[in-house]
Amino acid sequence: MATFNIAVLPGDGIGPEVTHASQQILDAVGERWKHNFRFESDLVGGCSIDAHGTPLREETIGIAKKSDAVLFGAVGGPKWDDEQVRPEAAILGLRKALGLYANIRPVKVFPGMEDASPLKNDRVRGADMVILRELTGGLYYAKPKRRWQNKSGRKGVDTLLYAEKEIERIVRVGFELARSRRKKLTSVDKANVLQSSRLWRDIAIEVSKDYPDVELEHQLVDSCAMLLITRPTSYDVMVMENMFGDIISDEAAVLSASLGMLPSASLAGLPGSDSKGKAKRVRGLYEPSHGSAPDIAGQQKANPVGSILSTAFMLQYSFGLLEEASAVNNAVEKTLNDGFRTADLVGAGAEFSTTQHMTEKILENL
Repeated sequence: MATFNIAVLPGDGIGPEVTHASQQILDAVGERWKHNFRFESDLVGGCSIDAHGTPLREETIGIAKKSDAVLFGAVGGPKWDDEQVRPEAAILGLRKALGLYANIRPVKVFPGMEDASPLKNDRVRGADMVILRELTGGLYYAKPKRRWQNKSGRKGVDTLLYAEKEIERIVRVGFELARSRRKKLTSVDKANVLQSSRLWRDIAIEVSKDYPDVELEHQLVDSCAMLLITRPTSYDVMVMENMFGDIISDEAAVLSASLGMLPSASLAGLPGSDSKGKAKRVRGLYEPSHGSAPDIAGQQKANPVGSILSTAFMLQYSFGLLEEASAVNNAVEKTLNDGFRTADLVGAGAEFSTTQHMTEKILENL
């Protein structure tokens, strides 16, 4: 019996509800395939500010570092808007402390769910892409970063800095992912304006020489934002810097109708297989792409699919359990094909499945 240690950090709002759903899935996987998943929970984000005066304690980082993977919920909410240190600092701190530089966000329109998207059916039908976001560099981390005031008024500065190594490693992950899919990589930048983007583009071209079987295209981020809506099926794998990835991945949520559908994996290494074809085990943090949604917290309206699909990523990338990951993905797809929907996916007045009911239906199909 294999044993895996998981740090569970539910956070704020609907975070505890969706992570609880994922823990139920993991318990079922453990029972069926004879694995032992050990959970250790702690506070992060706003609830940690309330309890400890900080969104992320060193003790919490210690729990995450000794675990095989981290299951994360969501952080933030208007309650903490006036805090000097915001709840979101927790996720930024964890990414940095664990060296999680590669954020994988798949966006897929499941068959039969085209009507749930606000876009026309023929636009979104068949859309299936991966957005790869660099996580530990760029505007969110580089210095100087400050606000000040002088005689001319208030000012603020953030720095967009990337080193060659940071760009090379995330672009290489992009090529590896593209090689395992439809062999097309779109590198998104702003090379017509930004020096950092010109460096990004140069390095992407250099790395492409190691992947002659993968088509590389370059696209400016503003035109990418437009084309993502007008012809989303043209994309396979997209790689981009931190802020671009933050914005573009949220825009892509409209394709699948709800952020609640979208999983993510933040990894500290290159996913893939070793020379014997065995899946590599990579340290990772797994969370749904949605926020804390405090307005629906505790009402059983949260969509657990994003968190459960993130858990499938955990099984695949951090534990090397490919069969189990596939079974979870298939259970989610069957549940959606059977017509079950949470509140974010149904029209006004329509019946919907609660968070727990949706989870139970996925468990039945597992």
